[in-house]
Amino acid sequence: MFGIVRPCTHRLSEGLKTEWMAHLCGLCLALRSDHGQFARIVTNYDGLIVSVLTEAQTGTGPAGRRTAGPCPLRAMRTAPVARGEGAKLAAAVSLVLASAKVRDHVADRDGLLAHRPVAAAARRVAAGWDRAGARGGAALGFDTAVLVDAVDRQAGIEALAVTGTPLLFVTEPTETATAAAFAHTAVLAGRPGNAAPLAEAGRLFGRLAHLLDAVEDQRADAEAGAWNPLTATGTPLTEARRLCDDAVRGVRLALADAEFSDSGLVHVLLVHELRRAVDRAFATDSCAHRGAYGPPPGNPYAPGNPHAPGGPAAPPPEPPRPPRDRRGLIAGCFVMAGLACTCQMCCGSYEGPWSRERREGLCSQADCGDCCECCDCCSNCPTCGDGDGCGCCDCDCGCDC
Repeated sequence: MFGIVRPCTHRLSEGLKTEWMAHLCGLCLALRSDHGQFARIVTNYDGLIVSVLTEAQTGTGPAGRRTAGPCPLRAMRTAPVARGEGAKLAAAVSLVLASAKVRDHVADRDGLLAHRPVAAAARRVAAGWDRAGARGGAALGFDTAVLVDAVDRQAGIEALAVTGTPLLFVTEPTETATAAAFAHTAVLAGRPGNAAPLAEAGRLFGRLAHLLDAVEDQRADAEAGAWNPLTATGTPLTEARRLCDDAVRGVRLALADAEFSDSGLVHVLLVHELRRAVDRAFATDSCAHRGAYGPPPGNPYAPGNPHAPGGPAAPPPEPPRPPRDRRGLIAGCFVMAGLACTCQMCCGSYEGPWSRERREGLCSQADCGDCCECCDCCSNCPTCGDGDGCGCCDCDCGCDC
């Protein structure tokens, strides 16, 4: 899985979380249906934005969902998943995106790809994904040649980049590719008036994807001697941050010019989560509500601290837990194997294999920044503009929440 939009499900309402998973699983199953089991490994977060955009313009109807069978990545549960042209376009775009990612790693001679036989095999896989993406796109009236051309031009542009070269000269191919993919969702949805604003949103989204990838990889690229656009052009992080902030604002303004049947999930992903992606890349991810709850900073056991054990503001002691019937070593090992095979230790809640204690999967322990449910309130405000913010988790959408 790769991509810059990675919403933590703790920040999504139940309805939006169901929608998000429907598009994620729909993309995965579209890849399997149209391109085979192996193609499912190119499922990525940024590609499914295409599916979300298409459905946001057409609206969700009974024909847009189907019930998928049990899957290990859903802890062996069934679920409604997205289907239709949006999911198919997302699959075609994802194949080309993954091909570009593989070629980039081959060019940088990363890891095993430094060996010629492995690199040659990777190039063959990437070429196959290009062909599969082209077939899938052609069936939807989308020419993926614009994506492949952008990938091919990228290497030449990088070779020309030197200190002082404008950073946006380097990001142009990515911007062109994502603009084309976003704009085609308007064609599929039968909303031609949305093509121009969505192309602009896609262009800025591509800029963000390129810049954030460069920011996150700059140190590792320097250690490995790999090419990085920030280092090659001599662009300071302050300028990169300015460009990213401008792009986030530009995406929001472009979306405001488009017409949607239901913009809730689009707004969450391309307004709130893009902002968080920038903060995450520049290590400034924070929440306006941090420090508003809980004990004050400092030593909680310091004399006079009301939150210290025994103090007036101290939480009540936990009652003793009743003893549990623990499993034996062998039985626990069998249960452990079953949990691992069904991915419940990652994605669901489960009973400890030996202790029998109820535990939450690793996904539920992700650091959400101690954030409130700001996206839940703002998901009902599709016309957010340049207000003072909704007063929730650094949200700058201007809602009256």
